[in-house]
Amino acid sequence: MNTDNIDSEGYRANVGIIISNNEGKLFLAGRIGSNSWQFPQGGILESESPTQAMYRELYEEIGLEKKDVKILAQTECWLRYKIPKKYLRRSTPLCIGQKQKWFMLKFLSHDGCIHLDKSKNPEFDRWRWVNFWDPMNEVIYFKKKVYKKALIKLGSYIYPDGIPTQVD
Repeated sequence: MNTDNIDSEGYRANVGIIISNNEGKLFLAGRIGSNSWQFPQGGILESESPTQAMYRELYEEIGLEKKDVKILAQTECWLRYKIPKKYLRRSTPLCIGQKQKWFMLKFLSHDGCIHLDKSKNPEFDRWRWVNFWDPMNEVIYFKKKVYKKALIKLGSYIYPDGIPTQVD
């Protein structure tokens, strides 16, 4: 974990990436060694803007380049979540959670451009396109509130007539 961009409250600056295809489905990736699924995300280096970090993470985690996507929107404010104590890494400075800028991207390329092995240490080993609210049933429990906020704030950019109704 990159520890050089943790704020005074212990939150690490991070980007979250939601990618929508032409059918309005969202990209979801499965974490290596677990049953957990999530949107791509990653830390913002001190020398980067959120947009630069998003493009770097997009390439490192799923092999997509700037030409493969179009930015539709970005959250104005930081969305935060705390990491439960049992998941905290004991390092200095201590990171207690993530503060994230979320991006909604339109996928412009084809599925064959997605490669989960661009990094020396890949995070994902599988992926799929899912319905709008499906990530809420797949993501680890402590990220659910942030995912819901991000989907609500950015969903209208792919569903201008109104985001789908959430079914619990």
